[in-house]
Amino acid sequence: MTVTRSEALAQKMTPARLDRDEGYRMLDSLQDEATQQAALPGIEPLAPGFADWIVTALFGGTYLREGLSLRDRQLVNLAALTALGGVDPQLNGHVKTSLRVGMTRQEIIEVFVHLAPYIGVPKALAGLRVAASALADTEQEAAR
Repeated sequence: MTVTRSEALAQKMTPARLDRDEGYRMLDSLQDEATQQAALPGIEPLAPGFADWIVTALFGGTYLREGLSLRDRQLVNLAALTALGGVDPQLNGHVKTSLRVGMTRQEIIEVFVHLAPYIGVPKALAGLRVAASALADTEQEAAR
C-alpha cells in the first residue's frame, strides 16, 4: 500500500484536539445563556452546522490548548475584538465572559485604556462604550 503525501504529512503532525462535548461544556462555563442565544442559534438556519463548528473548533479546540489561562485568553479577546472594531455583540459577550473568569470591572476597563495608544482613541472609546453597557447589564442581572 502506498502512503500518499498528505498521509505522510499527517504522520508528522501533532493531532489537534477537537472535543465537541468539551466545547459545549466550556461554552457553558464561559458564557451566560443570553450571550449564547444572541449569537449561535441565529446563524443555524442560515448556515447549518457553522455554529456547531465554532463551538467545537474554538471552545473544544483552541480554548483547550495549554499555554494560556482562560483569563489570559480573555485579555487577548478583548484586545483583538476592540482593535478589529465593528464586532460589538462579540465584544459585549467577551466582557461578560471576562467577569466569569475572574477579571474585575477595573481590570476590564483598564484593558481599553491601555489599548488607546496602540489602536487609537476612537476604537478604545468604542470598546469602552460596549464594556460599559455589558457591565451595566451584568450589574442589573445580579441585582435581580
